[in-house]
Amino acid sequence: MRQELVRLLDEARGKTVLCVGDIMLDRFVYGSVTRISPESPVPVLHKSRVSEMPGGAGNVARNLAAMGLNVILVGCVGDDEDGQRLSALMNEQPGIEARLARSSSCQTIVKTRFIASNQQLLRVDTEAHQPDIGAAGAVVSSAISAALSRDDCSAVVISDYAKGSVTPAIVQSCVDAARSKSLPVLVDPKAKDLSIYRGARLIKPNAHELAAAVGRACVDDAQIERALTELKTQLPETVLVVTRAEKGMSWLSDGAVKHRRGEAREVYDVSGAGDTSMAAIALGYAAGAPLELSVALAVTASGIAVAKAGTATVSADEIRRVLEPQHHGLQAPIVDHDNLAKRRAEWKKAGLRVGFTNGCFDILHPGHLKLLQEARSRCDRLIVAINSDASVKRLKGETRPINDGAARTAIMAGISAVDAVTMFEEDTPEALIRLLVPDILIKGGDYTVETIVGADTVLAAGGEVHIVPLEPGQSTTQIIERSRS
Repeated sequence: MRQELVRLLDEARGKTVLCVGDIMLDRFVYGSVTRISPESPVPVLHKSRVSEMPGGAGNVARNLAAMGLNVILVGCVGDDEDGQRLSALMNEQPGIEARLARSSSCQTIVKTRFIASNQQLLRVDTEAHQPDIGAAGAVVSSAISAALSRDDCSAVVISDYAKGSVTPAIVQSCVDAARSKSLPVLVDPKAKDLSIYRGARLIKPNAHELAAAVGRACVDDAQIERALTELKTQLPETVLVVTRAEKGMSWLSDGAVKHRRGEAREVYDVSGAGDTSMAAIALGYAAGAPLELSVALAVTASGIAVAKAGTATVSADEIRRVLEPQHHGLQAPIVDHDNLAKRRAEWKKAGLRVGFTNGCFDILHPGHLKLLQEARSRCDRLIVAINSDASVKRLKGETRPINDGAARTAIMAGISAVDAVTMFEEDTPEALIRLLVPDILIKGGDYTVETIVGADTVLAAGGEVHIVPLEPGQSTTQIIERSRS
């Protein structure tokens, strides 16, 4: 099946999907906590940076584009400062044509998460209690009709977060316009009454939403099967697929419920994983793939998403790396600086977040692996720069390195978290960082932001610097000393 999924990615590339739904602004406030407030027993967050990205339907669109599709995004934002910011962010997204209505009767939805030491401390939601997009609804319907009047659209995705943009009238506009073109309508629902999506080809609730729809728990396989069978009688023409977090996905097909389990992965952040699975299923439908293949792709993609920080997207290349590790995960390219700069430009054009870390990496140990894995979880592409042999000698002494440059780069290229490897002759990678200007610079916990070479360059460009805590007792110097004794 892995090869079939790779072919599916290739077949879907360049197809167009219309994405309609609730668009919101996801804001992440990062910092550190070193004390408790004297005013009340709460942590004091010392803010270090703020990251913003489109969420909700905007994140579904970002995932679709990252997987290689062209996207027309239709929705509504408030006529306010956050709406302007969200519109600007959408216009920066490659592969997405955003058609956003502005409404003075609603407030732009903002979800602000406060994070320290990779832990979410608090989420603050800014939104209206009874959202109503008012007259902007007619603008949204018109944009849907215009998008589906084109000949290149292959599928329609409705991303409903119950924030006001997905009204019964909007759903009907999508269903009617899609029916005239024989296009599938796929829904990520929020309403308890799934019948409002009648006419959709597929509805994908999560387990909690499925339980709300049937009014009882949906935890184990038997409960899921009973709920899907019951809903099928109400929606006989609709495929029902339920996402079940670490349990994978289940769906009703040809009168039988089937299950596909996810692979065991370390969960870093679940934000946006449902958007990723919706995008993957839409990719399958856009390419005309069987349902089972689309679900398999969704399980693979969402497994990648939960290993990332923030509202993450998953690209076609990342999926290929998992499906074809012999071609993608076990041999990152070893490139010179000029070619690396070209790769960096290509990744930036594709909207990918590029990370950078560096070191001697003389004898790899668990501390190195932790650094690389956490670094990769925070970006879409990870560049590793390695000191040359002469540089290591100047820094560590005449007895180092233990492994020469060819061996160290070859080993680094074999680590699945790494996307590109290069070597530098200088004592520091300052010139290389100025050439590449990565989005995030990652170093180990024996540094501070002030002492990290290149931090000023990255921060000045609006990037981020992240420090990974050291693994106790793990260092190349200690390993060498232990071997000698």
